[in-house]
Amino acid sequence: MYGDRCTYTLENMTPTPHTLDLPPTDLLSGATLFLDFDGTLVEFANSPEAVVVGETLDTLIGRLVDQLAGRLAIISGRPAEQVSGLFGSASFAVAGSHGLEIRWPDGRLLSVPRPEQLTLVETEMDQLASQFPGVLVERKPFGAALHFRMAPHAEQACRELARSLEERTGLHLQAGNKVFELKAPWADKGSAVRFLMAGADMAGTRPIFIGDDITDEAGFTAVAELGGAGILVGDPRVTAATYRLPDVTATLAWLASSTGGAR
Repeated sequence: MYGDRCTYTLENMTPTPHTLDLPPTDLLSGATLFLDFDGTLVEFANSPEAVVVGETLDTLIGRLVDQLAGRLAIISGRPAEQVSGLFGSASFAVAGSHGLEIRWPDGRLLSVPRPEQLTLVETEMDQLASQFPGVLVERKPFGAALHFRMAPHAEQACRELARSLEERTGLHLQAGNKVFELKAPWADKGSAVRFLMAGADMAGTRPIFIGDDITDEAGFTAVAELGGAGILVGDPRVTAATYRLPDVTATLAWLASSTGGAR
């Protein structure tokens, strides 16, 4: 849909030094900013529905949108409409479902067809969840996810079912933070970055991608290829990112300190 998808794992990435510098505060000058959501802008919660965007974050994102002349997008595994609905006054582009749908600030939506195989996936995920209290099944427009954050003992069972469903359906298995997701295989966060950067409002600027999860590595690689930089949020690891911030709190503080130089 938006470009060729590449599956990113820790094994197929080129190792970089684990010690990464903090990003400079003027990094957003003349840039386009791409942000992951869960684990980057907000802390993980026991369920996706438990996450709330407070006034401070909403105001911060709105200020960044203004100072970057609209060159800001959130790229998330969540559905695009859900991400937009969590914010009150801030208006920005959203690439939802790991890049399988694009929602513009005016409400226009570009998406792929929903895979028919998801009916089977949801049924079998529901059956597994009924056997392990605490396992949650998240239904998405183009995927379905097994969350085991509240049932860590169920990780192996969730992994085995997810791998089996991948083999039987041809859908793409996307592992994340305490979650296994089956989704349509036609896009990822990197292809979403490339698609959005081809737009007239973002073309020619330097892309910056901030994210925490292995799913964000495709975004880190894409911005590097386009002359930009990735910022890893969290503990050091093998990554395609150029800079690192230790946690969500530090990320929000860095974004707040960077707004004065973002033009």
